[in-house]
Amino acid sequence: MDALSLFGLFAVSLMLVSYALEDRSAWWILVFAVACAAGSAYGFLQGAWPFGLVEAVWSIVALRRWMQKRT
Repeated sequence: MDALSLFGLFAVSLMLVSYALEDRSAWWILVFAVACAAGSAYGFLQGAWPFGLVEAVWSIVALRRWMQKRT
């Protein structure tokens, strides 16, 4: 397994864990947003631009949810 695949595995695993823990704290929503951004970077780096684009949108949605939850 190369470094890019390990990065992708880490990003998607972090997305799964943080999504499951979102109800516990607003900080998990922020972690989810960061993990989505990492997943987006992975998608673009591996050449799967549709995956990268969708993950970028999810990151923006999660950031908005985090900002709303904080107030």
